[in-house]
Amino acid sequence: MSESRQPDHLDFLFRYMNNASPTGYEMAGQKIWTEYISPFVDEIRSDYYGTAYGVINPQHEYKVVIEAHADEISWFVNYITDEGFIYVIRNGGSDHIIAPSMRVNIHTPGGVVKGVFGWPAIHTRKGKNLDMAPSLENICIDIGAKNKAEVLEKGIHVGCVVTYQDEFFELGENYYCGRALDNRMGGYCIAQVAKLLSEHKSELPFGLYFVNSVQEEIGLRGAEMIAQTIRPNMAIVTDVTHDTRTPMINKIEQGDIASGAGPALTYAPSIHNKLLQMVIDAAKEEEIPYQLSVASRSTGTDTDAFAYSNGGIPSTLISLPLRYMHTTVEMAHKHDIENLIKLIYKTVLKIDPGFNFKYF
Repeated sequence: MSESRQPDHLDFLFRYMNNASPTGYEMAGQKIWTEYISPFVDEIRSDYYGTAYGVINPQHEYKVVIEAHADEISWFVNYITDEGFIYVIRNGGSDHIIAPSMRVNIHTPGGVVKGVFGWPAIHTRKGKNLDMAPSLENICIDIGAKNKAEVLEKGIHVGCVVTYQDEFFELGENYYCGRALDNRMGGYCIAQVAKLLSEHKSELPFGLYFVNSVQEEIGLRGAEMIAQTIRPNMAIVTDVTHDTRTPMINKIEQGDIASGAGPALTYAPSIHNKLLQMVIDAAKEEEIPYQLSVASRSTGTDTDAFAYSNGGIPSTLISLPLRYMHTTVEMAHKHDIENLIKLIYKTVLKIDPGFNFKYF
């Protein structure tokens, strides 16, 4: 594809971020992602559960994975009352505290039905109920229906998935804000790495797999499946981590990570020390700012799924600092996004298939 016809990266970013890709229903987002990345890779592939990946040099036996996850947290319709109110359960780590007053899209076979998470007016909450907190038992969706029959007529049934309506936007000069930056922003970043390699006509002595996994939010399931399919020799995973400079976060427990100070590199048992050092060396050589974090037992990201598959795959994690994770106002600094893309790109250029990852 000629340079003039290549898709605009910001148009892609906004379309990709604004689509709904709830866990288990990532198809719409994956179509947008594969359409964008296809000019920069040799092949596009997918598995039965929807993980999508583009491949450069599919003929090579040595395989390197760069991975993000495509799914966003959401809700499932679980119970419809006779009065037409809809109760939900989580699909991933959805936060019930933020639900009241949120607008939602209920995804039905016939299309989207609009609704809201209602909440009793403050005037009606007397005494102990004044400070009543939202819980899974008391939050419910109102679509303006008069009864259950009207809800069902709209095509809503138990099992319909529900996402928030909030859209992606620029906040000030330095931030992007919206829902599902965790981790569609990662999908955007690895797509930009593919674009850079294509623009620079980089010759790689290995097969490079750009993987956009599904079902991370319910336990790394898509990564578990695709690791078995690809059987890579090494994996670089990108996800989000907490900006701990925001209020009410304990830095003694969570570490000290700040938006705008660069991507975070993690020390953890599943992180391969030699591969992590390769990333750190790339950051130092290219003067890319980075931060350090620690995870005691697991990273809680797809890194763990790759690291502990197929007898052990050298894996590392490059994280994007994120404010207000699992809300509709997740925030990421533009400089961190740019530096994360650059760091993955420069690390890829350092990879040598002959490198010995064994510790001894």
